Amino acid sequence: MKLNELRDNEGARKGRVRVGRGIGSGVGKTGGRGGKGQTARSGVAINGFEGGQMPLHMRAPKRGFNNPGASEFAEVNLGRVQAAIDSKRLDASGTVTEEILVKAGLVSHKRDGIRLLAKGELKAKVAFLVTGVSGPAREAVEKIGGSVSLIPPKSTPQPGPKERKRAPKKTTPKA
Repeated sequence: MKLNELRDNEGARKGRVRVGRGIGSGVGKTGGRGGKGQTARSGVAINGFEGGQMPLHMRAPKRGFNNPGASEFAEVNLGRVQAAIDSKRLDASGTVTEEILVKAGLVSHKRDGIRLLAKGELKAKVAFLVTGVSGPAREAVEKIGGSVSLIPPKSTPQPGPKERKRAPKKTTPKA
């Protein structure tokens, strides 16, 4: 076999359909696009449009609240901390801060802070300085003889109410 003789298996690639080439082709006239109007043209963006009727996604009841000012923490499990200590990426002798956890590759971004979670097992005695900790994670660290100190989260600007700028009222003198 030669390089110029390489071919796909028969039927592996489907040929393109040439639409609009007469009634005998089966895809003549409208080319498989149906009748006239918006959908027969390119650039149609009518997903969810219901012909002027209120769309389903707007009729359906809404629930819940998305808090724009909520803090978002990067999470680290105790099992991953132990794996980093075992692989010598993390030194457990000093205080383990958020910057050290980022440098060790346990989190890529610390966001508003780092929160310690209890999944996995920690065997080394470690002193942590983090933004948040779950109850079981604190118990697991302190059971071994380590400690967890908390620092306040990085403050994120809270979005306030939009202030409306009003034009001063025009007063007309009474006659």
